[in-house]
Amino acid sequence: LVGSDEGLQQKLAEAILREKKNFKISIHLATSLPLPSERDHLRPRIDLIAFMIDIKSKYSLKNVEASLAHVDASFFLGKVCFLVTGVGRVNYCSVEMNAIWKLGEVYCSPVLFCELELEGIRVATAQRLLRMLQICAGHVPGVSALSFGSLMRNSADD
Repeated sequence: LVGSDEGLQQKLAEAILREKKNFKISIHLATSLPLPSERDHLRPRIDLIAFMIDIKSKYSLKNVEASLAHVDASFFLGKVCFLVTGVGRVNYCSVEMNAIWKLGEVYCSPVLFCELELEGIRVATAQRLLRMLQICAGHVPGVSALSFGSLMRNSADD
């Protein structure tokens, strides 16, 4: 999970870890990329990167945009998503929605909208991310991250 709101990252990570799953999961919280290279040899495989953008903070969008330059191109084949938080308070919106949609389009990655401050939505978001992770890690026979990413984009167009 990459984003500038460490409190929401922590809450979402805890919600994901509380969900029932039949595979081992490690969640790394980062405010930005790149990750420090001195721990590369200890870092587990990365199957999904969720970039968190707070709709109330232009800084969070700039932070994600700067971090994207450090992501290997192969991740944009279904292993990246943008998680837009704070959507329940669009009156306080500092980030242009077009900028967010453009990110999803340019990087061929799904954009998910949520309000992580609400427990029920946080749990639902955790379940969605967990399912995406399960697919990206190759635990769902017959469904690849690339085909799933394509499906997500096609459903957003409908």
